[in-house]
Amino acid sequence: MKVVALNSPVSQVVHLVGDIVLKRLTAYFEPHSFSLTQFENDPRWADADRWLQLPPLFSNDEKLILLLAVMPHLQPGFYESIMAEALPQGGEFVEFGGMKGTQHRGMLPTGETALFVLAGSDLEQRMLCQQLFTDDKRMARFGLLRLESVKEGEPLMSGRLLLDHDWLNKVLLGRDATPIFGAEFPARRIETLMTWDDLVLHPQTMEQIADIRLWMEHNEQVMQDANLARKIKPGYRVLFYGPAGTGKTLTASLIGKEFDLPVYRIDLSQVVSKYIGETEKHIESVFTRASRKKWILFFDEADALFGKRTNVQSAHDKYANQEVSYLLQRIEEYEGLLILASNFKNNIDDAFLRRFHNIIHFPVPNANERYRLWTRCLPESLKAENELNWEAIASQYEITGAGIVNVMQYASLKAFSRRANTLQQRDILEGIRKEFRKEEKAI
Repeated sequence: MKVVALNSPVSQVVHLVGDIVLKRLTAYFEPHSFSLTQFENDPRWADADRWLQLPPLFSNDEKLILLLAVMPHLQPGFYESIMAEALPQGGEFVEFGGMKGTQHRGMLPTGETALFVLAGSDLEQRMLCQQLFTDDKRMARFGLLRLESVKEGEPLMSGRLLLDHDWLNKVLLGRDATPIFGAEFPARRIETLMTWDDLVLHPQTMEQIADIRLWMEHNEQVMQDANLARKIKPGYRVLFYGPAGTGKTLTASLIGKEFDLPVYRIDLSQVVSKYIGETEKHIESVFTRASRKKWILFFDEADALFGKRTNVQSAHDKYANQEVSYLLQRIEEYEGLLILASNFKNNIDDAFLRRFHNIIHFPVPNANERYRLWTRCLPESLKAENELNWEAIASQYEITGAGIVNVMQYASLKAFSRRANTLQQRDILEGIRKEFRKEEKAI
């Protein structure tokens, strides 16, 4: 079996797996006794631990199964080279399992491959090893590996060993890979360069946001309490409601930034489908992936998905209500922070409202809050002309924080276009007019 960089930790792990598989095959054909305990104290397991980055509770058998699944991703001809050494005359070996992929030309391991390597032809041992693949065992609970479904009537263990994409990327690339946005994962990561100091909200709103941060900091301690853990449902569900531009998305981004957790905004254009069952399928793909990572999920314009159920007057009403019922069940199961955002609280189904831990109103900022927003938005490279009275502007024009940022951007662009370093009042007022026209409001 050819492996480059023989002294590298990864190549040592590849050789460990290769030696185990070859020993098992040789013992089957010659035959002679072989037990995995021969490799129990092999120093190469330390390299495997560093590479796989698994919790210490994983057994060597579980690590070996994961390594068997990883090998084709690392060395496409891994199994072919071992089989050529064990069977120089060639021939098919059914007991070893494995199958060809659609595009991959080498052999892909199946559950049967894992059972053979772990237990050979020992039937009792094979049955014990098969239990490692059940839903209540570590590989499934951590979401690292599962068996591919097989056609009805075929042996369950003939399914391929399917690895979690995120974990596989972490093993092969040394870092978590960002999910690719699309129909299979209809969510985009949202981030911000701003800080909590840039966020200006009503004091009551900030107080309720502090409750979320409190949950983020101490929830694990609460869930470790023997009494409370039995009674508290996992996760934290919160509704942000208020006009557009009042800081709902920014708040979600800042929470993720503070606790170093990705925030994914679900894209409703990719989620909602006219085909029955497709909407649930799209959402399930997000929840399944996010639940293993404890990501923060942010449903913007949530009333499109979580709207009130209606009386059933047509087949469309029936399936729309089924979607809401599915979502109701799914958000209750989610163990992380889930944020719904809507312009209007009354558009959300009452069944969801009862299950929120917090319902937070984001009102349009008052004059004092607008003044703070105006002054905190001032560009460092430009000065404001003397005529500009930020207190008067804040008092006179009712505008959201996002609107203030747009106005400041417009006025700055006008200043740079004049090759000047001064913000002018006429540009600020013109920017405000533009924002008011968007909302069909008179200045």
